[in-house]
Amino acid sequence: MKKDYVEQRDSGYWISGTRISLDSVVYAYKRGAAPESIRRAFPLATLEEIYGAITFYLAHQREVDTYLEQTETALNAQAQALNTEARAANPDLFQRLDQARHAREASDENSLPS
Repeated sequence: MKKDYVEQRDSGYWISGTRISLDSVVYAYKRGAAPESIRRAFPLATLEEIYGAITFYLAHQREVDTYLEQTETALNAQAQALNTEARAANPDLFQRLDQARHAREASDENSLPS
C-alpha cells in the first residue's frame, strides 16, 4: 500500500493534507535537525509524515532544491521591490533610520577596544 507524504498544490510542496510546507521541513533538515526535533516544531504532523517528507526530498533533491532556489529568488525580488516602494513613500522616515543606523555603527566602532 503506497502512501504519498508530499503533494504539490498552490505552486508549492506540502505535507499531504496539511498546511505544513515541505520547505519548512527541508530547511530544518538541512540545518541538521533530527526528524524528532522537526516533529516537535510541527506538532500537527506525525513523525511518519516528517520522515516521509524527508524521504521525498532525498528522492527528488535536485527538483526540490531548484524549486527552493527559485522561491528564494522570487521572495528576495519581492522584498526588494517592497523596500524600494516603502522608501519612495516615506523618504523622511528612511532618512532618519539611515542616520540612526550610521550613528549606531560609528558608536560601535568607537567603543571597540584598540
